[in-house]
Amino acid sequence: MKKTKFASIDIGSNAIRLLIANVYETKNKVFYRKCSLLRVPIRLGLESFIHGEISKQKQYKLTEAMKAFKILINIHEVSNYMACATSALREAKNGKKIIKEIYEETDIKIESISGKEEASIIFNSQIAEELSPDKDYLYVDVGGGSTEITLFSKKEVEFSASFNIGTLKLVGNCVPKGEFLRLKECLLDIAPPCKSIEIIGTGGNINKIAKMKCQNNDRKLTYNQLVNISEELKQYSTDDLILNYDMNPDRADVIIPALTIFLSIMEWSKSQIIHMPKIGVSDGLIHMLYTRKNIK
Repeated sequence: MKKTKFASIDIGSNAIRLLIANVYETKNKVFYRKCSLLRVPIRLGLESFIHGEISKQKQYKLTEAMKAFKILINIHEVSNYMACATSALREAKNGKKIIKEIYEETDIKIESISGKEEASIIFNSQIAEELSPDKDYLYVDVGGGSTEITLFSKKEVEFSASFNIGTLKLVGNCVPKGEFLRLKECLLDIAPPCKSIEIIGTGGNINKIAKMKCQNNDRKLTYNQLVNISEELKQYSTDDLILNYDMNPDRADVIIPALTIFLSIMEWSKSQIIHMPKIGVSDGLIHMLYTRKNIK
């Protein structure tokens, strides 16, 4: 059995993550196993979406975190690594400047990716391999600054789109006017041809819901169950969610906005089931690194 170690850095709107993973190759299959996962809640999106740029203080924290990540990457002796930034850095007026300065200080090259590229990276986590050929699926990733949807039919991508809707943008009241309507019209347009759409939900918030409410490895819920969970959590303040539901502060204030987005999408796409696999951008980057290694 052959082993290769990779690392990925996901610079999101709410937090940044370093994932280090081992990839094992056997004669018949490739196995991906997480070795270490570190999450730092810097929240670049709050400044980027509301003020249009990222402050020196946030830039300093991001740079220091990247220096720490680089040390861990070196200690783990990974074969290769990638770093990607999503909507917060992409939309900030000084985003390109920050990326350049971080590269000069840490030698980490950050790629700023679009919403569709973000969805494509997560597809590299081999979502399609787990799908039933008899069902239609709508992949939904809800982040701090954007929401990506992709329609799968017979394991093939039929439609993909990105929307300027995210949890931090809802908190900051800076979702562009008409963006929810654009999402609704899109879903009403693509839903009718499909017999029955099931949702594949990703993102830190829906993953937290799965950990809280799903038993064993059956990480799926019905629409009505998700409605009940949303109503239950709405009864509590942010402080109560932190204490009673073991949430981090940067999770407790965005979990309801995330559920609002997921439930709206389920309603408009007439979906009754949501699956919540343990995948994200960082996982997709690991798969991409392995694929690139084998293509060379």
